[in-house]
Amino acid sequence: MTTFAPYQDSVIRGAITAQPLTCSIGAELIDVDLAQIAHDDALFAELRALLLEYKVLFVRDQDISRADHVALAERFGPLEDHPVLGSDPENPGLVRIYKDLDSPPEHYENAFHCDATWRVNPPMGSVLRCVETPPVGGDTIWVNMGEAYRRLPERVKDQIAGLRARHSIEASFGAAMPYERRRELAHRFPDAEHPVVRTHPETGEQILFVNSFTTHLVNYHTPQNVRFGADYAPGAAELLHYLMRQATIPEFQVRWRWTKNSFAIWDNRSTQHYAVQDYWPAVRKMERAGIVGDATF
Repeated sequence: MTTFAPYQDSVIRGAITAQPLTCSIGAELIDVDLAQIAHDDALFAELRALLLEYKVLFVRDQDISRADHVALAERFGPLEDHPVLGSDPENPGLVRIYKDLDSPPEHYENAFHCDATWRVNPPMGSVLRCVETPPVGGDTIWVNMGEAYRRLPERVKDQIAGLRARHSIEASFGAAMPYERRRELAHRFPDAEHPVVRTHPETGEQILFVNSFTTHLVNYHTPQNVRFGADYAPGAAELLHYLMRQATIPEFQVRWRWTKNSFAIWDNRSTQHYAVQDYWPAVRKMERAGIVGDATF
């Protein structure tokens, strides 16, 4: 469990000072140079420990090169591309999330989600940079899904133990595409199946692992849950929707106001996020280095 006292001031871990932003998730790093951390083993070890503790880290005023951005992310592991969003041609794995008047309709983020859970191995995390932001609006919210699981009623924890769910890119990014393109996307990335409660591979924490990419529970239809076949679809859907709504609870959240050259580094295994799209017709440009993850269990 990660709970920070409301009165807690800055926390110093070796050479890095972290300022907690809420009682459950998020810290801002003070007076750090991400380019230096990218090339320093000891500093990176501190950063990684802080990430496991706070789940999302924020840093402002980092006018660093794209190469250093990529180098920092690659300290966590190999980077992955995205089949729908475009990448920087000179830095593979640095995905450009540019929102302007010409952005295609499938480029949406304003739903609580955990990145790319439609992959068999969802991303470990991401390093996201703000390139351009509106003068007002365009914030991003992150959610502590370990805390969301911990505070579920015990009867619900018992009910979802052992349940698994399907996650789909076809039903999300693909939904706005023409039929042939949608089916080609589904062929390249068949629906993935993950446990409803995931165990974090580094901390052992139990994580509620359903989000807006989740389409349905796959093993709900048992004699313990279903009296008649008519119970199956509504019962499973109502439970799934209840679980997905946990991400909307403010006590589990932190909200970050972007400025140019600010960064967010998050653990995708234990969080969800929501990019608030309240800024049209202003422009918002972000660059994200997503880190390859491992199998869920």
